[in-house]
This record gives sequence, C-alpha cells and structure tokens, in this order.
Amino acid sequence: MIFCVEDDEGIRNMMVYTLRASGFAAEGYADGQAMRAAMETALPELILLDIMLPGEDGISILKELRSHNRTASVPVIMATAKGSEYDKVIGLDLGADDYLAKPFGMMEMVARVKAVLRRAAPSAPQKTLTAGGLTLNLDEHTALVGVERIKLTLKEYELLRLFMENKGRVFTRDQLLLSVWGDDFLGETRTVDVHIGTLRSKLGACGEYIETVRGVGYRLEVGA
Repeated sequence: MIFCVEDDEGIRNMMVYTLRASGFAAEGYADGQAMRAAMETALPELILLDIMLPGEDGISILKELRSHNRTASVPVIMATAKGSEYDKVIGLDLGADDYLAKPFGMMEMVARVKAVLRRAAPSAPQKTLTAGGLTLNLDEHTALVGVERIKLTLKEYELLRLFMENKGRVFTRDQLLLSVWGDDFLGETRTVDVHIGTLRSKLGACGEYIETVRGVGYRLEVGA
C-alpha cells in the first residue's frame, strides 16, 4: 500500500489513480492527521508526502516518522515546489528517500516509486559462503575447493559453515560441540578434534585455513 498525502484533491486523485493503474495499492489523504489515522491500522510500503500541507507541513511529518521506531524505516518521497533547493536538502537530510519537484509527471512519479521500493526491498538471503579457495553452496549443501567438489559428512559441513560464517572468531571445543552436535550430545570434546582433523585432510591445502589456537580451540583464518 502506498499513501499519497496531498491537499490538492485533483492532484491527489490523479496520483492514486495512476498508482493503481500501475499495479499498486494506493490511498490518498489530505493531511498528516488523516494519514496517521490510517497508519494505526497498517503501515504503508511507501509514502508520497507533499511539503506544502495545511496546518502541519511535510517536513514536520517526516521528522515525526523518522523519530519513531515503528515508522522510521518507511520509505518517503517528498514532493517539493519546483526550484526549492532548500526544501530538497532539508528533506533528504531528515531521511527522505527521494523527492519529486512540482509539477511532476505521473510516469516520473511511478518510476521513482519503483526505484525507491527496489532499494528498500530486503536483500536476498546469502546462498554461498566463500573463504579463500573454499566455497559453500548453502542451497545445495555442497563444498568446493577451487572447482573440485568435496564430500563432507553432515558434521564436517556444519563445522565448516560455522567457521566460514565467523571468519577469525575463535571457538572453544565446548562451543563447537554445542553449535554442531547440540546440548544433548554426551560425547567428549575429543570428538571435535577428530572431525577437525578429517575436515582439514579433505580440504587439502585449504585445510590450513583452520587454525589451532593453543589452549582455546579453533578458528578459520584465510591466508594463515
């Protein structure tokens, strides 16, 4: 849902119509008070916010949005008067994601909305981990040394993944047992040493990345 906060009814209706025709859900509001009432039900994906509003201007509304955790990350595009460089700078400094200079074309508005939503979209989960010549494909649950696929047991894979997600961090044997084997494991810490030894062997030259930190445990250090 996109909120259009614009006091000119004709412009507001055109903005809402164009956004809906472009495949977006959109609603229009004449002022900040009406917008706040709507946000009590659900937050919008993006707000198109006019600076020149009756009673309370868009800059004040933007400050309020950015000052509350619930609304701080909602993308905002400010609509400014043509040539008002001051308003543009103030809006961007206060956290606006973009601006439109009035009078603006409806297609320009749609393009800017799409661009801001693309930037605001959450990043895709990381599907691979790399460390030097090592690559883990998290979707396929596979390990590569260079271009050669290495067969690992489940525990070896989980150990390597833990190290690659935390490069340079030292893990004690007890921490590795808890993370990889779970808190119901009844074996000894020697189990970790055995698995580290076989993992290093399978990784060949890249096995040197897994360092023994005497008196503590192990870490993965690329280039060690």
